[in-house]
Amino acid sequence: MRASSRLIGLLFWASLCAETPAVFRDIDRSMRELTGITGLPARKKVRAEIISRDRVHQFLKDRVKEVVKPEDLRVEELTLKKFGFIPSDFELAKSTVELLTEQAAAFYDFRRKKLFLTDWTSSGMQESALVHELAHALADQNFGLERFIRDSGHSDDSSLARMAVMEGQASWLMAEAMAQRRSQSLLKDPSLLEAMGGADSEGSQYPVFAAAPLYLRETLVFPYTHGMRFQHALVEKMGQAAFSRIFRKPPVTTQQILHPEKYFAGEEPARTALPIERIKGYRKVGDGMIGELDVTILLRQYGMRGEAQEIGPHWRGGAYALWERRASGRSVLAHAVEWDSEEAAGRYFGAYHKVLAGKWKKLEIAEDSPRNLAGRGDDGYFQVRWSGRVVTAVEGLERAAAR
Repeated sequence: MRASSRLIGLLFWASLCAETPAVFRDIDRSMRELTGITGLPARKKVRAEIISRDRVHQFLKDRVKEVVKPEDLRVEELTLKKFGFIPSDFELAKSTVELLTEQAAAFYDFRRKKLFLTDWTSSGMQESALVHELAHALADQNFGLERFIRDSGHSDDSSLARMAVMEGQASWLMAEAMAQRRSQSLLKDPSLLEAMGGADSEGSQYPVFAAAPLYLRETLVFPYTHGMRFQHALVEKMGQAAFSRIFRKPPVTTQQILHPEKYFAGEEPARTALPIERIKGYRKVGDGMIGELDVTILLRQYGMRGEAQEIGPHWRGGAYALWERRASGRSVLAHAVEWDSEEAAGRYFGAYHKVLAGKWKKLEIAEDSPRNLAGRGDDGYFQVRWSGRVVTAVEGLERAAAR
């Protein structure tokens, strides 16, 4: 989903670790270490400043206004609700700012070219916080992070993949620099990858995160956890060249992040056609890609963790569009997901029946055949079809679709 990817993208410069200020004197030393690991030159001295919680909160509110137009945010919130990713009463902008404020312990502002460390975190992890954000600064000096994320184009899935490049590389470099200071290396001992790279944001320490919908939690953590593993796979295969290659030839889908072998093979997403192109009397207000990560989160949210793990890797492409009639307050969501086999498509078709039953309070089935499912839900009539390797759905119609 595009706008939420951009909102979560605000955190590409923010560390999920619990760190604090007080180590600015180590900036030059840390930059030399990062240059030695990556081969990337440090072109400028990085400025740094301590920042309070109130200032972080205001910074995030201002950045949301800069990055996402109010109408785009409204449409994004509506889209997430139509899919069933967030509750009908959820306030996306407000909740996202609260979530990011709680999580942010250090960040690099790519516009001001400045590193900030928060004043409310413990002193035990300040070294790694500094290294993480300096890794962002080094990447920004060599590749331009603002341009990098902007060049993802209209694909929200691609935007999230690029965020995983930025956060994954910074997280990997943080872990490797800390390991080298103890005469160790992630490349020599891969077990350190999980031990040093985990992003634990649950529990009483992070109540906003713990209470957030699964979609927001997963898209927040994904760039760090899976991005770090992706970076490790690249370094193992390509060595030091991986740190430049990933910015010059970035992954195009979250699937390539989840399965690095698909990135190495250059697998591009299929261009999947929607079941409808227009609706009389309605205006298209949003569209985008449904990626493997979106599909797996949706299935997991409605109790199908096993199906998500088994079906997800068979994803080949996906698209959605949202139409709206503002005068009546009605909206219609259409989406299509393509798979690498009819078997995988059939399994998803069956699983999506459970998604509908989970996200709606009312589900009236008018047709339930091996390849067609139709009826009425909370917001109107729907039709789900399985044809070959593609599963399509239209939800929110004013009247039943023709059979």
